[in-house]
Amino acid sequence: MSITVPAERIETQVNKRLQQTAQKAKIAGFRPGKVPMSVIRQRYEADARQEAVGDVIQASFYEAIVEQKLNPAGAPSVEPKVLEKGKDLEFVATFEVFPEFTVAGFESIAVERLSADVADADLDKMLDILRKQNVRFEIADRAAQNEDQLNIDFVGKVDGEVFAGGSAKGTQLVLGSGRMIPGFEEGLVGAKAGEERVLNLTFPENYQNLDLANKAAEFTVTVNTVSEPKLPELTEEFFAQFGIKESGIDGFRTEVRKNMERELRQAIKSKVKNQVMDGLLAANPIEVPKALLENEVNRLRVQAVQQFGGNIKPDQLPAELFEEQAKRRVVLGLVVAEVVKQYDLKPDETRVRELIQEMASAYQEPEQVVSWYYKNDEQLNEVRSVVLEEQVVDTVLQKASVTDKSVSYEEAVKPVEAPQAD
Repeated sequence: MSITVPAERIETQVNKRLQQTAQKAKIAGFRPGKVPMSVIRQRYEADARQEAVGDVIQASFYEAIVEQKLNPAGAPSVEPKVLEKGKDLEFVATFEVFPEFTVAGFESIAVERLSADVADADLDKMLDILRKQNVRFEIADRAAQNEDQLNIDFVGKVDGEVFAGGSAKGTQLVLGSGRMIPGFEEGLVGAKAGEERVLNLTFPENYQNLDLANKAAEFTVTVNTVSEPKLPELTEEFFAQFGIKESGIDGFRTEVRKNMERELRQAIKSKVKNQVMDGLLAANPIEVPKALLENEVNRLRVQAVQQFGGNIKPDQLPAELFEEQAKRRVVLGLVVAEVVKQYDLKPDETRVRELIQEMASAYQEPEQVVSWYYKNDEQLNEVRSVVLEEQVVDTVLQKASVTDKSVSYEEAVKPVEAPQAD
C-alpha cells in the first residue's frame, strides 16, 4: 500500500513537539520557558521530526487500512519513498492480510462417533490399576521376579571405558518397567540380594545419546536388595487416600465409576472433535500468513522451554520443529473463527454452566469451584471458548456424514495413535 501524507501534517506535528520542548528545555543563559524558538529548533528539530514522522506513519497506516477495510496479519514493513522537509511524505507499507474465505465442505466430512458404557469388569480393572499405582514393596528373601523392585549399584563400560551417566549407586529399579535399555532388566531376573551380575548388552539404534547408539556395553550390576510388591487392600484407609471416607467399598466404586464415565464422555467428545477438525482442514485449504505462523512457532517454542526446562532459550530451538503444528493451529483458528462468524455463533451460557459443573464435580467442594469460575473472568472466558468450539463441532455434525459405533470402554478411551513418519 502506497500512502501519501501532506507536508503540513508533518510540520504541524513537528511544531507541536518543539513547543512542548520549549516549555521545559533547560539551556544555559535562558530562563525555563523563555528560550527563543530559533534556538529550540536548531537543537531539537531533528529529533522532533524523526518522532513526528514515526507517529504520522503509524497513524496514517491505521487510517488507510480502516478506510480500505483491510485486516493486517502482523506489523507492516515500511519503506519511505519521499522523506524531505517541506515535501509530502510518501511511503510504501508492505504487509500480509488475513485470508478471506468461506468455510465449506461440511458434507464431505466423515465422522465415526463412538458410544460405550462402563461395565463392572471395567470398574474392577480400574480398581486393580489404582491398587497397583499405590503398591508398596517389602524385602523378600528370594530370587528376583518381574515386578519386583531391586536396589542396585551398577557400572557401565563401552570399549572397556566407563562412560558418562553409565554408573549409579542405590538405584531403585522395578523389573519389567522398561526403564533401562533392552536386556538390562531381563538380565536381573533370578538374581538374589548380594549377587553380582555382568550384562553384555547393545544400545538401541535410536538411543537418545547418539554417541552410544548401537554400541556394545558391559554393565556390572550388584543387587543390594530384592523387594516384592504388596498391593493395598480395599479398606477405609485406602479409600481415604482418594478423599472418600465413611462410604465403604460401595461408595468408593460409585465414585470411581463416576470418574470413569466422565473420562469416557470427554474421550468420545475429543475423538469426534478431532475428526471434525481434520475434516475442516482437508476441506478448507488456505494460505497461512507468515506473520501468524511465526508468532505461533514462537509461542510453541516458549511452551517447550517451559515444559522441559533447561538453560536453553526459546529462539535456540529450530523453527522447523514446530512449523507443522503451528500451521495446523493457525489454520484451525482461522477456520473455526470463520464458522463462528458465518453461523453467528455465541457461547451457550447454559452449556457453559454445565461444563463448569462437570469439571467441578471432580472436586470435594464443587460449589466452591463453580463460584470460583464465575468470579474469574479469564477462566470463565476460557470455558466459553471451549463451549463455542463445541458448538462449531455440533454445527459441522449437522451436515457431516456421521456413523455411530458401539465399542468397549477400553477402546473408547484409548488415545488415537499419531501417524508414523515414513
